[in-house]
Amino acid sequence: MRQPRNTTYIVPEVKIAVITHNDSTEFKLAFISVELDVLLTEDLWLPDDSLCAAPPLRHFRPCVRLSTGPQQRHSTLYEFRTYCIHPEQNAAFLKLTNEKIQLRTAHSELVGYWSVEYGGLNKVFHIWKYDSHSQRAAVRAALAQDPTWISEYISKAIPMLTSQDNEVTYLVPWSRLHKPPKEGGVYELVSYQMCPGGPAVWGQDFQAAVTAHDAPGYAKLVGSADQRAELRHKAHTDARVVAAVRNSIVHLVAQENKLMFPCPFSPLR
Repeated sequence: MRQPRNTTYIVPEVKIAVITHNDSTEFKLAFISVELDVLLTEDLWLPDDSLCAAPPLRHFRPCVRLSTGPQQRHSTLYEFRTYCIHPEQNAAFLKLTNEKIQLRTAHSELVGYWSVEYGGLNKVFHIWKYDSHSQRAAVRAALAQDPTWISEYISKAIPMLTSQDNEVTYLVPWSRLHKPPKEGGVYELVSYQMCPGGPAVWGQDFQAAVTAHDAPGYAKLVGSADQRAELRHKAHTDARVVAAVRNSIVHLVAQENKLMFPCPFSPLR
């Protein structure tokens, strides 16, 4: 049985984020998040059980079946936060955060905190770990009632920001959280917006494309953007990497790269 045309569907788009370190081919963190988009089909035919049909847009009610991959069988989640800072306040914000970050880490675990060098000016990116959504809700409630946190940090930091963004992610099954063997240097955050369908459709191809860079050492940054560019050029001429990327690229919607430096108080640095 197949669905008729002119039907509105909710389609999950999946975002993958990969973080690498400049001095280790073994350090690689991969996170996955699911975002919901609306697709108004005109000539699209889909099996009944692939997506969940919804009424016309004027009566729109969200309805979707999300894949139940390994990341959803574990409650641990990682919140990505990106703050944009007023240019003239960038140094002051980093100084304040360096001095007061312990007020925040008293409530939950900080994984890493970086200043973005390329891929966005006057931005910081940080990752917070939670055992569950319930724990995160409890932490946020406690912070809202913490007078020291509010008076010594939030009341001063918020006016320095132009925007805040966050998203919930999970570690993919083949990635594990650990520290690089050497501190310092450059981290790269690569965000991949993948086609609908989830890891069941493109997971193996994506993993192969990521790990194809490891054996030759192309995923290893060696201290500067110039050396990174050199390794990227070599990777693009390696038949093994090209073949793996070619199989994965058909599932890619968009890609965004950021080079980041860890802040002095970052656990990952």
